[in-house]
Amino acid sequence: MADQQEVSAWRPRVPGVVEVFHAHFTEYAYPMHVHDAWTLLIVDDGAVRYDLDRHEHGTPLDTVSLLPPHVAHNGSPATPDGFRKRVVYLDSSRLGEDLIGAAVDTPDLRDPLLRQRVGRLHSALARPGDELEAESRLTLVGERLRDHLRRRTDVPVHRPDPVLARRLRELLDGRVVDGVRLEEAARLLQAHPAHLVRAFSGAYGIAPHQYLMSRRVGRARRLLLEGRAPGEVAAVTGFFDQAHLTRHFKKLVGVTPGRYRLSAR
Repeated sequence: MADQQEVSAWRPRVPGVVEVFHAHFTEYAYPMHVHDAWTLLIVDDGAVRYDLDRHEHGTPLDTVSLLPPHVAHNGSPATPDGFRKRVVYLDSSRLGEDLIGAAVDTPDLRDPLLRQRVGRLHSALARPGDELEAESRLTLVGERLRDHLRRRTDVPVHRPDPVLARRLRELLDGRVVDGVRLEEAARLLQAHPAHLVRAFSGAYGIAPHQYLMSRRVGRARRLLLEGRAPGEVAAVTGFFDQAHLTRHFKKLVGVTPGRYRLSAR
């Protein structure tokens, strides 16, 4: 069977993400090579066999693989129909080089929650305009990866922080249209990004990116009822484009912006 290849790659506007790469290969085998970034890999179909530091590893479906920078590895299909994979390449701002040794020792992490989070991260990275969601999800993924590599056996205690949660809500309320990056919010509020996300979610039962999108949809509803066109509404309420507005509007309201506008009395 001739090798079939399907690939897509892009660089999202998310701090710390060097590249996102999705691929489906039936026969292609990677030779030994290195990256200057961390390789965070999940396989959706099939499996990959690879050598890292002269030891063979594999990627069953419940595994998240984390390959460190500057360490040679290869890769080839471990199943007859090849493999379908999703990769995020991360720079050292997300994972420090002090973790390379631990990643060489245990590159394959069997953690269903981590794998679920990485999958949701990819979904957010594929949607222009959802950078705050992607950054929030990446922050929690990075935290769990570091816990694995440092072999933490204790369960971290996340204490409520209603004051910090309120300050973040006030920041989001003041930037409904312009938005704010998680990295910037953490700097302004002098808090770790992961603690910021957990404090807000614990206080309000909703993630910061969900709160921001809810506020934007609320503004969009009022403008649509005034008779303004969806494309115009998207531009003045902080959405990337009309398709971005439509996706979130339908998720929260149940109908498209155009249909909602026509329903006005």
